[in-house]
Amino acid sequence: MSRHPPYSHAMADLEALHAARHDPRRAVLEGFHALKHALRFGADVEAAVTDDPVGLARMAAALAPDLALDGVVEALPPGALGPRAHHTRVLAVARRPPFDAVALPPGLVPVLEDPRHPGNVGAVVRVAAAAGAAAVLATGARDPWDPAALRGAAGLHFALPVGRVGALPRDRPLVAVVPGAEPPQAGLPPSALLAFGTERSGLAPALLARADARVGIPMRPGVSSLNLATAVAVVLYAYASAERSGFSQRSIVHAGRMPIDS
Repeated sequence: MSRHPPYSHAMADLEALHAARHDPRRAVLEGFHALKHALRFGADVEAAVTDDPVGLARMAAALAPDLALDGVVEALPPGALGPRAHHTRVLAVARRPPFDAVALPPGLVPVLEDPRHPGNVGAVVRVAAAAGAAAVLATGARDPWDPAALRGAAGLHFALPVGRVGALPRDRPLVAVVPGAEPPQAGLPPSALLAFGTERSGLAPALLARADARVGIPMRPGVSSLNLATAVAVVLYAYASAERSGFSQRSIVHAGRMPIDS
């Protein structure tokens, strides 16, 4: 019989989780799907709790039978996570993986220039992971591991490198997604940086001057913009489709306004 009071380990984990919100070396994962994805992609999960272990077992059996959560998630007293907890009643903390912008794997890399809405950054991470992108880079002051970005990505920050950079890697061609661009005559270079700007100002002149090519997205006249994650998804999947079919990148030539962060 345990010498510890019921829930003592789980309550200690909950305290660690609250402290982790202020630790830049860690990421707080809110919800079952965030924990599921983090575990699938090898995250170092340091603590995980639920105040609904029956509900968690049901979700795990239905949605993640590949994962063994016994011993990973500690049970809390009912209601211990409070009224504002994620509806799946799961909370976890994982150590952020190391990030090196000069040692990225091969593949396309979306670059978000000074994104303003962390939730959109998280949605981009989710799209990029699904589409098989090599990484997601962001410039500017905002951390792409912001709590709102983590919520938007549902744990998929651990599926590919995600980080903030002061300067873009110089060993990859740069493709700018801009209004009015002519498409390149061949497919995108397989390890290109794909730069997306903001709605108000687009891409900075310095970044545009450095671009090796420019592409855009066709849109119905009168439609002013697309959400950032939608734009990233269109470009990544259009490129994948063009590569499979043997077409050039003309399949995503711009016919409307720039897709941007909204």
